[in-house]
Amino acid sequence: MTLQRRATALLLAATATTVLGTTACAPQPVIPHDRCKTTSADNDQGASAGGQLRASGPITAPTKAGTTTFTSGFGPRWGTAHQGVDFAGSVGTPIYAALDGVVVRSGTATGFGHWIVIDSLVGDTPVSTVYGHMFADGLIAREGQQVKAGDHIADIGNDGESTGAHLHFEYWEGGRFQGGTAIDPMTKLGGTAPTTDPAAGSDNIELAAAASPIDCAGFGTAGGGELATGTVPAEFDPWIRKAGSICPGIRPPVLASQLYAENQFRHGANAPISPSGALGPAQFMPGTWATWGKDYDGDGNVDPNSVGDAVMAQGHFMCTLNDQVYAAIAAGTVAGDPVELSLAAYNAGFGAVQSHRGIPPYTETRNYVAKIVLGQAKYTSLSSTGRLVPNGSKDGAQVVAAARQYLGTPYVWGGGSTGGPSGGGFDCSGLTSYAIFTGSGGKVTLPRTSEQQWTVGIEIPIDQAQPGDLVFGSWADSGPGHVGIALGGGRMIHAPTTGDVVKEAPLMSGMKARRVM
Repeated sequence: MTLQRRATALLLAATATTVLGTTACAPQPVIPHDRCKTTSADNDQGASAGGQLRASGPITAPTKAGTTTFTSGFGPRWGTAHQGVDFAGSVGTPIYAALDGVVVRSGTATGFGHWIVIDSLVGDTPVSTVYGHMFADGLIAREGQQVKAGDHIADIGNDGESTGAHLHFEYWEGGRFQGGTAIDPMTKLGGTAPTTDPAAGSDNIELAAAASPIDCAGFGTAGGGELATGTVPAEFDPWIRKAGSICPGIRPPVLASQLYAENQFRHGANAPISPSGALGPAQFMPGTWATWGKDYDGDGNVDPNSVGDAVMAQGHFMCTLNDQVYAAIAAGTVAGDPVELSLAAYNAGFGAVQSHRGIPPYTETRNYVAKIVLGQAKYTSLSSTGRLVPNGSKDGAQVVAAARQYLGTPYVWGGGSTGGPSGGGFDCSGLTSYAIFTGSGGKVTLPRTSEQQWTVGIEIPIDQAQPGDLVFGSWADSGPGHVGIALGGGRMIHAPTTGDVVKEAPLMSGMKARRVM
Protein backbone atom coordinates (compact mmCIF):
# COMPACT_ATOMS: atom_id res chain seq x y z
CA MET A 1 0.00 0.00 0.00
CA THR A 2 1.35 3.44 -0.87
CA LEU A 3 1.77 6.03 1.85
CA GLN A 4 -1.04 8.08 0.32
CA ARG A 5 -3.40 5.09 0.23
CA ARG A 6 -2.46 4.15 3.78
CA ALA A 7 -3.20 7.66 5.01
CA THR A 8 -6.63 7.46 3.36
CA ALA A 9 -7.27 4.06 4.91
CA LEU A 10 -6.29 5.35 8.34
CA LEU A 11 -8.69 8.27 8.00
CA LEU A 12 -11.54 6.02 6.96
CA ALA A 13 -10.79 3.50 9.69
CA ALA A 14 -10.85 6.30 12.26
CA THR A 15 -14.10 7.81 11.01
CA ALA A 16 -16.02 4.70 10.01
CA THR A 17 -15.00 1.94 12.43
CA THR A 18 -17.78 -0.63 12.26
CA VAL A 19 -18.71 -3.42 14.62
CA LEU A 20 -21.57 -5.86 14.70
CA GLY A 21 -24.75 -4.46 16.15
CA THR A 22 -26.74 -7.66 16.61
CA THR A 23 -28.07 -8.80 19.97
CA ALA A 24 -25.24 -11.34 20.07
CA CYS A 25 -22.62 -8.63 19.80
CA ALA A 26 -24.02 -5.94 22.09
CA PRO A 27 -21.47 -4.00 24.19
CA GLN A 28 -20.95 -5.21 27.74
CA PRO A 29 -19.19 -3.28 30.51
CA VAL A 30 -16.93 -6.20 31.44
CA ILE A 31 -15.70 -8.81 29.00
CA PRO A 32 -17.83 -12.00 29.25
CA HIS A 33 -16.89 -15.49 28.13
CA ASP A 34 -18.84 -15.16 24.85
CA ARG A 35 -16.40 -13.41 22.53
CA CYS A 36 -19.24 -12.18 20.32
CA LYS A 37 -20.54 -9.94 23.10
CA THR A 38 -17.28 -8.10 23.49
CA THR A 39 -16.11 -6.97 20.08
CA SER A 40 -17.61 -3.50 20.50
CA ALA A 41 -16.65 -2.91 24.12
CA ASP A 42 -14.20 -0.13 23.42
CA ASN A 43 -14.47 2.89 25.68
CA ASP A 44 -11.98 4.91 23.64
CA GLN A 45 -13.29 8.44 23.93
CA GLY A 46 -11.10 9.55 21.04
CA ALA A 47 -12.86 7.39 18.44
CA SER A 48 -16.43 6.65 17.55
CA ALA A 49 -17.84 3.25 18.41
CA GLY A 50 -19.06 3.20 14.85
CA GLY A 51 -22.37 2.24 13.33
CA GLN A 52 -24.26 -0.99 13.37
CA LEU A 53 -24.09 -3.68 10.73
CA ARG A 54 -27.73 -4.04 9.76
CA ALA A 55 -29.61 -6.35 7.44
CA SER A 56 -28.93 -5.43 3.82
CA GLY A 57 -31.48 -4.44 1.24
CA PRO A 58 -31.82 -6.45 -2.00
CA ILE A 59 -28.75 -7.70 -3.78
CA THR A 60 -27.72 -5.83 -6.93
CA ALA A 61 -25.43 -6.78 -9.80
CA PRO A 62 -21.75 -5.93 -9.25
CA THR A 63 -21.44 -4.38 -12.72
CA LYS A 64 -23.82 -2.25 -14.78
CA ALA A 65 -25.82 -3.80 -17.62
CA GLY A 66 -23.97 -3.76 -20.92
CA THR A 67 -20.53 -3.06 -19.42
CA THR A 68 -19.40 -6.67 -18.87
CA THR A 69 -19.88 -10.15 -20.27
CA PHE A 70 -20.43 -13.28 -18.16
CA THR A 71 -17.46 -15.52 -19.02
CA SER A 72 -16.96 -18.19 -16.36
CA GLY A 73 -19.31 -19.91 -13.97
CA PHE A 74 -19.09 -21.35 -10.48
CA GLY A 75 -17.68 -24.83 -9.84
CA PRO A 76 -14.86 -27.10 -11.07
CA ARG A 77 -12.45 -25.42 -13.46
CA TRP A 78 -8.93 -26.34 -14.62
CA GLY A 79 -8.61 -29.00 -11.96
CA THR A 80 -9.56 -26.68 -9.08
CA ALA A 81 -12.72 -25.17 -7.62
CA HIS A 82 -13.74 -21.83 -9.11
CA GLN A 83 -15.43 -20.34 -6.07
CA GLY A 84 -17.03 -17.44 -7.88
CA VAL A 85 -18.07 -16.16 -11.30
CA ASP A 86 -16.28 -13.93 -13.78
CA PHE A 87 -17.50 -10.84 -15.63
CA ALA A 88 -15.16 -9.68 -18.38
CA GLY A 89 -14.89 -5.98 -19.10
CA SER A 90 -12.35 -3.38 -20.06
CA VAL A 91 -9.86 -2.11 -17.47
CA GLY A 92 -11.48 0.72 -15.53
CA THR A 93 -15.07 -0.53 -15.82
CA PRO A 94 -16.86 0.37 -12.54
CA ILE A 95 -17.56 -2.34 -9.94
CA TYR A 96 -20.41 -1.83 -7.47
CA ALA A 97 -21.15 -3.23 -4.02
CA ALA A 98 -23.68 -6.03 -4.33
CA LEU A 99 -24.97 -5.65 -0.76
CA ASP A 100 -25.01 -3.09 2.04
CA GLY A 101 -22.17 -3.78 4.45
CA VAL A 102 -18.71 -2.90 5.71
CA VAL A 103 -15.44 -3.25 3.84
CA VAL A 104 -13.26 -5.62 5.86
CA ARG A 105 -10.46 -6.02 3.32
CA SER A 106 -9.20 -3.75 0.57
CA GLY A 107 -5.69 -4.43 -0.64
CA THR A 108 -3.34 -7.10 -1.93
CA ALA A 109 -4.29 -10.77 -1.97
CA THR A 110 -2.62 -13.92 -3.22
CA GLY A 111 -4.03 -14.94 -6.59
CA PHE A 112 -6.34 -11.94 -6.85
CA GLY A 113 -3.64 -9.31 -7.14
CA HIS A 114 -5.89 -6.90 -5.24
CA TRP A 115 -9.30 -7.56 -3.76
CA ILE A 116 -12.16 -6.13 -1.72
CA VAL A 117 -14.18 -8.15 0.80
CA ILE A 118 -17.47 -6.77 2.15
CA ASP A 119 -19.26 -8.29 5.16
CA SER A 120 -23.06 -7.99 5.15
CA LEU A 121 -26.13 -9.34 6.90
CA VAL A 122 -28.72 -10.91 4.61
CA GLY A 123 -31.66 -11.32 6.93
CA ASP A 124 -29.99 -12.96 9.90
CA THR A 125 -27.23 -14.63 7.86
CA PRO A 126 -23.66 -13.29 7.77
CA VAL A 127 -22.56 -13.02 4.13
CA SER A 128 -19.32 -11.88 2.52
CA THR A 129 -19.00 -10.75 -1.08
CA VAL A 130 -15.57 -10.82 -2.71
CA TYR A 131 -14.37 -8.72 -5.65
CA GLY A 132 -11.02 -9.65 -7.24
CA HIS A 133 -8.30 -8.85 -9.81
CA MET A 134 -8.33 -5.07 -9.43
CA PHE A 135 -5.16 -3.04 -9.80
CA ALA A 136 -3.98 -1.06 -6.78
CA ASP A 137 -5.22 2.21 -8.26
CA GLY A 138 -8.58 0.59 -8.99
CA LEU A 139 -9.47 0.18 -5.30
CA ILE A 140 -11.92 2.87 -4.24
CA ALA A 141 -13.62 1.57 -1.09
CA ARG A 142 -11.33 1.44 1.95
CA GLU A 143 -11.20 -0.82 4.98
CA GLY A 144 -13.69 0.15 7.66
CA GLN A 145 -15.93 1.99 5.19
CA GLN A 146 -19.68 1.36 5.26
CA VAL A 147 -21.13 0.92 1.79
CA LYS A 148 -24.59 0.45 0.29
CA ALA A 149 -25.57 -1.79 -2.59
CA GLY A 150 -24.84 0.11 -5.78
CA ASP A 151 -21.93 2.14 -4.37
CA HIS A 152 -18.93 2.39 -6.72
CA ILE A 153 -16.24 0.46 -4.82
CA ALA A 154 -13.59 -0.41 -7.45
CA ASP A 155 -12.69 -0.62 -11.13
CA ILE A 156 -12.06 -3.76 -13.15
CA GLY A 157 -8.40 -4.71 -13.52
CA ASN A 158 -6.27 -7.59 -14.73
CA ASP A 159 -4.02 -8.22 -11.73
CA GLY A 160 -2.93 -11.46 -10.09
CA GLU A 161 -3.64 -14.85 -11.67
CA SER A 162 -5.87 -13.40 -14.36
CA THR A 163 -6.32 -14.42 -18.00
CA GLY A 164 -7.75 -11.06 -19.02
CA ALA A 165 -9.44 -7.98 -17.61
CA HIS A 166 -12.42 -9.08 -15.55
CA LEU A 167 -14.17 -9.03 -12.18
CA HIS A 168 -14.07 -12.24 -10.16
CA PHE A 169 -17.09 -12.17 -7.83
CA GLU A 170 -17.81 -14.50 -4.90
CA TYR A 171 -20.71 -14.90 -2.45
CA TRP A 172 -20.02 -16.60 0.91
CA GLU A 173 -22.72 -17.61 3.38
CA GLY A 174 -21.28 -17.66 6.89
CA GLY A 175 -18.47 -15.21 6.10
CA ARG A 176 -15.38 -15.44 3.89
CA PHE A 177 -13.02 -15.42 6.89
CA GLN A 178 -15.29 -17.30 9.30
CA GLY A 179 -15.27 -20.70 7.62
CA GLY A 180 -18.35 -20.04 5.53
CA THR A 181 -19.49 -21.72 2.31
CA ALA A 182 -19.05 -20.38 -1.21
CA ILE A 183 -22.41 -20.20 -3.03
CA ASP A 184 -22.91 -19.75 -6.76
CA PRO A 185 -23.48 -15.97 -6.97
CA MET A 186 -25.76 -16.40 -9.98
CA THR A 187 -28.35 -18.12 -7.78
CA LYS A 188 -28.45 -14.91 -5.77
CA LEU A 189 -28.35 -12.57 -8.76
CA GLY A 190 -31.22 -14.38 -10.48
CA GLY A 191 -29.22 -16.83 -12.58
CA THR A 192 -28.31 -14.42 -15.34
CA ALA A 193 -25.58 -11.94 -16.10
CA PRO A 194 -26.09 -8.41 -14.74
CA THR A 195 -29.14 -6.80 -16.35
CA THR A 196 -29.96 -3.93 -13.99
CA ASP A 197 -28.34 -0.64 -13.14
CA PRO A 198 -26.96 -1.32 -9.62
CA ALA A 199 -27.14 2.34 -8.69
CA ALA A 200 -30.86 2.62 -9.44
CA GLY A 201 -32.95 3.01 -6.32
CA SER A 202 -30.09 2.35 -3.93
CA ASP A 203 -30.87 5.52 -1.98
CA ASN A 204 -34.26 4.10 -0.98
CA ILE A 205 -33.04 0.88 0.65
CA GLU A 206 -34.53 0.34 4.10
CA LEU A 207 -32.13 -1.07 6.71
CA ALA A 208 -33.70 -3.21 9.39
CA ALA A 209 -31.73 -4.16 12.48
CA ALA A 210 -30.87 -7.85 12.67
CA ALA A 211 -31.68 -9.49 15.98
CA SER A 212 -30.46 -13.07 15.65
CA PRO A 213 -27.19 -14.20 17.20
CA ILE A 214 -24.30 -14.98 14.87
CA ASP A 215 -20.73 -16.11 15.39
CA CYS A 216 -18.73 -12.90 15.30
CA ALA A 217 -15.15 -14.20 14.95
CA GLY A 218 -14.13 -10.88 13.43
CA PHE A 219 -17.12 -10.62 11.11
CA GLY A 220 -17.86 -7.01 10.23
CA THR A 221 -14.55 -5.73 11.61
CA ALA A 222 -11.80 -4.59 9.25
CA GLY A 223 -8.96 -7.07 9.66
CA GLY A 224 -10.79 -8.96 12.40
CA GLY A 225 -11.15 -12.13 10.35
CA GLU A 226 -7.40 -12.47 9.88
CA LEU A 227 -6.91 -14.12 13.28
CA ALA A 228 -7.06 -17.90 13.01
CA THR A 229 -9.78 -19.31 15.26
CA GLY A 230 -8.57 -21.16 18.35
CA THR A 231 -4.96 -19.97 18.19
CA VAL A 232 -5.13 -17.63 21.19
CA PRO A 233 -6.79 -18.01 24.61
CA ALA A 234 -10.52 -17.37 24.37
CA GLU A 235 -10.41 -14.29 26.59
CA PHE A 236 -7.89 -12.67 24.24
CA ASP A 237 -9.64 -13.50 20.97
CA PRO A 238 -12.19 -10.63 20.68
CA TRP A 239 -9.75 -8.03 21.98
CA ILE A 240 -7.00 -9.00 19.54
CA ARG A 241 -9.48 -8.85 16.64
CA LYS A 242 -10.65 -5.42 17.78
CA ALA A 243 -7.15 -4.04 18.45
CA GLY A 244 -6.09 -5.34 15.04
CA SER A 245 -8.75 -3.18 13.38
CA ILE A 246 -7.47 0.13 14.77
CA CYS A 247 -5.17 0.76 11.79
CA PRO A 248 -4.41 -1.08 8.53
CA GLY A 249 -0.70 -1.46 9.28
CA ILE A 250 -1.00 -3.56 12.45
CA ARG A 251 -3.12 -6.68 12.03
CA PRO A 252 -4.44 -9.19 14.59
CA PRO A 253 -1.83 -11.91 13.81
CA VAL A 254 0.98 -9.42 14.53
CA LEU A 255 -0.54 -8.50 17.88
CA ALA A 256 -1.14 -12.15 18.78
CA SER A 257 2.44 -13.14 17.97
CA GLN A 258 3.68 -10.10 19.90
CA LEU A 259 1.61 -11.00 22.97
CA TYR A 260 3.06 -14.50 22.96
CA ALA A 261 6.58 -13.09 22.68
CA GLU A 262 5.97 -10.60 25.47
CA ASN A 263 4.43 -12.77 28.19
CA GLN A 264 2.92 -15.88 26.55
CA PHE A 265 -0.63 -14.53 27.13
CA ARG A 266 -0.15 -14.61 30.91
CA HIS A 267 -2.25 -12.02 32.71
CA GLY A 268 -3.91 -11.20 36.02
CA ALA A 269 -2.59 -10.31 39.44
CA ASN A 270 -0.11 -13.20 39.49
CA ALA A 271 1.25 -12.71 35.95
CA PRO A 272 5.06 -12.60 35.78
CA ILE A 273 6.73 -9.20 35.94
CA SER A 274 9.92 -8.75 33.94
CA PRO A 275 13.23 -7.94 35.69
CA SER A 276 12.88 -4.39 34.38
CA GLY A 277 9.38 -4.04 35.85
CA ALA A 278 7.26 -4.56 32.70
CA LEU A 279 3.70 -5.58 33.57
CA GLY A 280 0.89 -7.67 32.14
CA PRO A 281 0.29 -9.56 28.91
CA ALA A 282 1.65 -6.70 26.77
CA GLN A 283 4.55 -6.00 29.19
CA PHE A 284 4.06 -2.26 29.59
CA MET A 285 6.59 -0.34 31.65
CA PRO A 286 4.79 1.74 34.33
CA GLY A 287 5.76 5.03 32.68
CA THR A 288 4.52 3.88 29.27
CA TRP A 289 1.33 2.51 30.79
CA ALA A 290 0.64 5.91 32.38
CA THR A 291 0.44 7.29 28.83
CA TRP A 292 -1.35 4.47 27.01
CA GLY A 293 -3.34 2.70 29.71
CA LYS A 294 -7.11 3.15 29.65
CA ASP A 295 -10.25 1.43 30.95
CA TYR A 296 -11.11 -0.27 27.66
CA ASP A 297 -13.11 -3.10 29.26
CA GLY A 298 -15.29 -0.73 31.29
CA ASP A 299 -14.75 -2.38 34.66
CA GLY A 300 -13.76 0.88 36.34
CA ASN A 301 -10.05 0.05 36.54
CA VAL A 302 -7.10 0.93 34.33
CA ASP A 303 -5.17 -2.29 34.73
CA PRO A 304 -2.10 -3.43 32.74
CA ASN A 305 -2.91 -7.00 33.82
CA SER A 306 -6.42 -6.81 32.35
CA VAL A 307 -6.71 -8.48 28.94
CA GLY A 308 -8.95 -5.83 27.41
CA ASP A 309 -7.07 -2.84 28.79
CA ALA A 310 -3.66 -4.24 27.87
CA VAL A 311 -4.46 -5.48 24.36
CA MET A 312 -6.26 -2.32 23.30
CA ALA A 313 -3.45 -0.17 24.69
CA GLN A 314 -0.98 -2.36 22.80
CA GLY A 315 -2.96 -1.88 19.58
CA HIS A 316 -3.17 1.91 19.95
CA PHE A 317 0.52 2.19 20.86
CA MET A 318 1.59 -0.03 17.96
CA CYS A 319 -0.55 1.96 15.51
CA THR A 320 1.00 5.22 16.69
CA LEU A 321 4.47 3.74 16.27
CA ASN A 322 3.44 2.50 12.83
CA ASP A 323 2.35 6.01 11.87
CA GLN A 324 5.69 7.39 13.06
CA VAL A 325 7.54 4.73 11.08
CA TYR A 326 5.64 5.49 7.87
CA ALA A 327 6.34 9.20 8.31
CA ALA A 328 10.05 8.49 8.84
CA ILE A 329 10.17 6.23 5.78
CA ALA A 330 8.51 8.95 3.71
CA ALA A 331 11.05 11.46 5.00
CA GLY A 332 13.92 9.11 4.16
CA THR A 333 15.21 8.99 7.74
CA VAL A 334 14.65 5.25 8.25
CA ALA A 335 14.43 2.24 5.94
CA GLY A 336 12.96 -1.22 6.28
CA ASP A 337 9.70 -3.12 6.65
CA PRO A 338 7.12 -0.91 8.46
CA VAL A 339 5.81 -3.71 10.70
CA GLU A 340 9.30 -4.84 11.68
CA LEU A 341 10.33 -1.26 12.41
CA SER A 342 7.18 -0.76 14.52
CA LEU A 343 7.97 -3.86 16.55
CA ALA A 344 11.55 -2.68 17.03
CA ALA A 345 10.21 0.66 18.27
CA TYR A 346 7.91 -1.10 20.75
CA ASN A 347 10.88 -2.99 22.12
CA ALA A 348 13.67 -0.41 21.99
CA GLY A 349 11.86 2.88 21.51
CA PHE A 350 11.21 4.88 18.36
CA GLY A 351 14.20 7.08 19.16
CA ALA A 352 16.50 4.07 18.82
CA VAL A 353 14.96 3.21 15.45
CA GLN A 354 15.49 6.79 14.30
CA SER A 355 19.07 7.04 15.51
CA HIS A 356 20.04 3.79 13.78
CA ARG A 357 17.93 4.59 10.69
CA GLY A 358 16.30 1.17 10.98
CA ILE A 359 16.15 -1.79 13.35
CA PRO A 360 18.73 -1.12 16.10
CA PRO A 361 21.70 -3.50 16.22
CA TYR A 362 20.66 -4.79 19.64
CA THR A 363 20.57 -8.57 19.92
CA GLU A 364 17.44 -8.49 22.07
CA THR A 365 15.56 -6.24 19.65
CA ARG A 366 16.55 -8.14 16.53
CA ASN A 367 15.62 -11.48 18.11
CA TYR A 368 12.33 -9.96 19.31
CA VAL A 369 11.38 -8.74 15.84
CA ALA A 370 12.40 -12.00 14.14
CA LYS A 371 10.45 -14.13 16.63
CA ILE A 372 7.24 -12.15 16.17
CA VAL A 373 7.47 -11.96 12.38
CA LEU A 374 8.07 -15.70 12.06
CA GLY A 375 5.34 -16.45 14.61
CA GLN A 376 2.61 -14.61 12.68
CA ALA A 377 1.83 -17.62 10.49
CA LYS A 378 0.49 -19.59 13.44
CA TYR A 379 -2.10 -16.91 14.14
CA THR A 380 -3.08 -16.06 10.57
CA SER A 381 -6.33 -17.41 9.15
CA LEU A 382 -5.35 -19.32 6.04
CA SER A 383 -8.41 -18.02 4.21
CA SER A 384 -7.53 -14.37 4.80
CA THR A 385 -4.57 -14.09 2.44
CA GLY A 386 -6.27 -14.67 -0.90
CA ARG A 387 -7.85 -17.22 -3.18
CA LEU A 388 -7.13 -20.51 -1.46
CA VAL A 389 -9.60 -21.44 1.27
CA PRO A 390 -8.33 -24.64 2.91
CA ASN A 391 -10.99 -27.07 4.08
CA GLY A 392 -8.81 -28.70 6.74
CA SER A 393 -9.06 -32.14 5.13
CA LYS A 394 -5.31 -32.61 4.48
CA ASP A 395 -6.04 -32.66 0.76
CA GLY A 396 -3.12 -33.09 -1.66
CA ALA A 397 -4.95 -31.03 -4.28
CA GLN A 398 -4.97 -28.13 -1.85
CA VAL A 399 -1.22 -28.49 -1.35
CA VAL A 400 -0.75 -28.17 -5.10
CA ALA A 401 -3.17 -25.23 -5.26
CA ALA A 402 -1.29 -23.49 -2.47
CA ALA A 403 2.03 -23.84 -4.32
CA ARG A 404 0.53 -22.82 -7.66
CA GLN A 405 -0.52 -19.50 -6.16
CA TYR A 406 3.17 -18.56 -6.26
CA LEU A 407 4.16 -19.72 -9.75
CA GLY A 408 6.69 -17.22 -11.08
CA THR A 409 7.83 -16.13 -7.61
CA PRO A 410 11.64 -15.70 -7.47
CA TYR A 411 13.90 -18.24 -5.81
CA VAL A 412 15.41 -16.73 -2.66
CA TRP A 413 17.87 -18.76 -0.60
CA GLY A 414 16.39 -19.17 2.89
CA GLY A 415 13.13 -17.60 1.69
CA GLY A 416 9.67 -18.68 2.71
CA SER A 417 7.96 -20.28 5.66
CA THR A 418 4.50 -21.49 6.69
CA GLY A 419 3.34 -17.90 6.34
CA GLY A 420 4.35 -17.53 2.67
CA PRO A 421 7.33 -15.99 0.88
CA SER A 422 9.93 -13.92 2.69
CA GLY A 423 12.72 -11.78 1.35
CA GLY A 424 10.78 -11.65 -1.90
CA GLY A 425 10.50 -15.37 -2.58
CA PHE A 426 11.00 -19.03 -1.64
CA ASP A 427 13.74 -21.59 -1.60
CA CYS A 428 12.74 -25.21 -2.23
CA SER A 429 11.97 -26.20 1.36
CA GLY A 430 10.37 -22.83 2.11
CA LEU A 431 7.86 -23.50 -0.66
CA THR A 432 7.07 -27.01 0.57
CA SER A 433 6.75 -25.75 4.16
CA TYR A 434 4.16 -23.20 3.06
CA ALA A 435 2.24 -25.52 0.72
CA ILE A 436 1.95 -28.42 3.19
CA PHE A 437 0.97 -26.14 6.07
CA THR A 438 -1.64 -24.34 3.98
CA GLY A 439 -2.97 -27.40 2.16
CA SER A 440 -3.40 -29.28 5.44
CA GLY A 441 -5.44 -26.44 6.91
CA GLY A 442 -2.59 -25.64 9.30
CA LYS A 443 -2.45 -29.17 10.71
CA VAL A 444 0.98 -30.23 9.38
CA THR A 445 4.10 -28.15 10.01
CA LEU A 446 7.30 -29.35 8.34
CA PRO A 447 10.85 -28.77 9.56
CA ARG A 448 12.65 -26.05 7.62
CA THR A 449 15.28 -27.86 5.49
CA SER A 450 14.95 -30.55 2.81
CA GLU A 451 17.14 -32.91 4.86
CA GLN A 452 14.85 -32.50 7.87
CA GLN A 453 11.69 -32.80 5.78
CA TRP A 454 12.90 -36.19 4.54
CA THR A 455 12.41 -37.50 8.11
CA VAL A 456 8.66 -36.71 8.12
CA GLY A 457 5.97 -39.18 7.00
CA ILE A 458 6.62 -42.39 5.09
CA GLU A 459 8.59 -43.13 1.94
CA ILE A 460 6.58 -44.36 -1.04
CA PRO A 461 7.71 -45.58 -4.48
CA ILE A 462 8.27 -42.60 -6.75
CA ASP A 463 5.88 -44.02 -9.35
CA GLN A 464 3.13 -43.99 -6.72
CA ALA A 465 3.57 -40.33 -5.83
CA GLN A 466 0.27 -38.47 -5.84
CA PRO A 467 -0.40 -34.72 -6.02
CA GLY A 468 0.66 -33.18 -2.72
CA ASP A 469 3.34 -35.75 -1.88
CA LEU A 470 6.90 -34.48 -1.49
CA VAL A 471 9.65 -35.49 -3.93
CA PHE A 472 13.33 -35.30 -2.99
CA GLY A 473 16.49 -35.15 -5.09
CA SER A 474 20.11 -33.88 -5.29
CA TRP A 475 21.23 -36.53 -2.84
CA ALA A 476 24.36 -36.23 -0.71
CA ASP A 477 25.71 -37.92 2.42
CA SER A 478 23.67 -35.51 4.55
CA GLY A 479 20.46 -36.31 2.69
CA PRO A 480 18.43 -34.65 -0.08
CA GLY A 481 19.53 -31.20 -1.16
CA HIS A 482 16.29 -30.46 -2.97
CA VAL A 483 12.57 -30.96 -2.44
CA GLY A 484 9.46 -30.29 -4.51
CA ILE A 485 5.75 -31.12 -4.60
CA ALA A 486 4.48 -33.95 -6.77
CA LEU A 487 1.85 -33.10 -9.38
CA GLY A 488 1.42 -36.62 -10.75
CA GLY A 489 2.31 -37.78 -14.23
CA GLY A 490 6.04 -37.50 -13.57
CA ARG A 491 5.91 -33.76 -12.83
CA MET A 492 6.41 -31.50 -9.84
CA ILE A 493 6.23 -27.88 -8.75
CA HIS A 494 9.35 -26.53 -7.08
CA ALA A 495 11.60 -23.55 -6.40
CA PRO A 496 14.68 -24.64 -8.39
CA THR A 497 17.71 -22.44 -7.74
CA THR A 498 19.09 -18.91 -7.59
CA GLY A 499 18.07 -16.90 -10.63
CA ASP A 500 15.03 -19.07 -11.31
CA VAL A 501 11.38 -18.94 -10.20
CA VAL A 502 8.73 -21.26 -8.77
CA LYS A 503 7.70 -23.45 -11.70
CA GLU A 504 6.29 -26.77 -12.81
CA ALA A 505 8.81 -29.21 -14.27
CA PRO A 506 9.51 -32.92 -14.89
CA LEU A 507 10.80 -34.94 -11.95
CA MET A 508 14.59 -35.01 -11.65
CA SER A 509 16.49 -38.23 -12.12
CA GLY A 510 16.94 -40.22 -8.91
CA MET A 511 14.14 -38.54 -6.99
CA LYS A 512 12.41 -40.29 -4.11
CA ALA A 513 8.93 -39.60 -2.71
CA ARG A 514 7.49 -39.20 0.74
CA ARG A 515 3.91 -38.86 1.95
CA VAL A 516 3.66 -36.41 4.84
CA MET A 517 -0.14 -36.12 5.23
